[in-house]
Amino acid sequence: MKIIVACGGTGGHAFPGLAVAEELKSRGHDVTVWDSGRDIESSVMRNWSGPAFSTGAKQLSLRNAFSIWRSISRCRREMRRARPDALLAMGSYSSLPPVLAARSCGVPVVLHEANTIPGRAVEFLSRFAKAVATSFDVTARYLPRAATVKTGLPVRADIASGRRFDFIPADAFVVFVTGGSQGAHMVNCLLSEALAMMKGELDRRGAGRPLYVIHQTGAADEGPVMATYANVSLPSRVNAFEREMANAFASADIVVARAGASTCFELAACGKPAFLIPLPTSMRDHQHFNADAFAACGAADEGVQSKLSPRQMCRYLVNKYDNPGQLAEMAAKMRGLSAPDAAARVADIVENSAASPAERRK
Repeated sequence: MKIIVACGGTGGHAFPGLAVAEELKSRGHDVTVWDSGRDIESSVMRNWSGPAFSTGAKQLSLRNAFSIWRSISRCRREMRRARPDALLAMGSYSSLPPVLAARSCGVPVVLHEANTIPGRAVEFLSRFAKAVATSFDVTARYLPRAATVKTGLPVRADIASGRRFDFIPADAFVVFVTGGSQGAHMVNCLLSEALAMMKGELDRRGAGRPLYVIHQTGAADEGPVMATYANVSLPSRVNAFEREMANAFASADIVVARAGASTCFELAACGKPAFLIPLPTSMRDHQHFNADAFAACGAADEGVQSKLSPRQMCRYLVNKYDNPGQLAEMAAKMRGLSAPDAAARVADIVENSAASPAERRK
């Protein structure tokens, strides 16, 4: 079958889409990945070896109305040329033009909603979909007219197969900080100061276990964060974009991160305890609800960005340093939330929703 996987906008939508695309490809299907063409997607798309198409999709706003219309027209022309048997769209604004084009061309649509609370795009587009795959049980209550199936969130196939970086001392306590593929300025500032304080606290105590930091910053904060750690001689690996995420997760004793669904399910796949700081401006506060779902199971702790200080984060991390048993319990509960067969389950839904031979001849 010919299948289009539309994913993009952010790494949080692209990585799960590519995971399903790889699963479908491994089953012998002809798979094309559609992205929106943003620069941030280029680092993700280099992991895809198959055909690709850029839709030119833009954020949903009146200012972008003409660009969105042009993207819909572009998608419709390509869909008529390719004549796919099904479209899988992974949510976000980048799903709108492909799904509307599929609707006009009679191509069956499957959606995937990554977060607990559906975004505006999935909420609107669900009326055109044969099925909506979800990461969380609770999502179905927000899509009462859609046929929903909980699959979990597909993650990169290699994310749980990393190995501890060999340059990190074997006895080091490793904190991995990531605000996602684009970084997070407030998280960077908060954690770099907190970890510098923690280094001072451990030095004063003469603690035997050294501290090491892995920090994915995004392009804007790479230099300042490096300087903060250098000023206190804190050993660290700082990158704007961490290209060895599997090894970074494998190396970490605890992860401090935003609460995007992709990050949460990667943590689960790797069995890593976490402190989650939801993006306060996330649509419909979905990152809070993602974090709450993981915190309620004891797999993670959640903090409110506006209420956190470097001193508080320092105390929290020192407490985890002093109580490895707590981290072990959190890790076990985190592993229990993983969905290792999510990509296969989404692929099954796509196959079952694809157009029949009779429908394809129309």
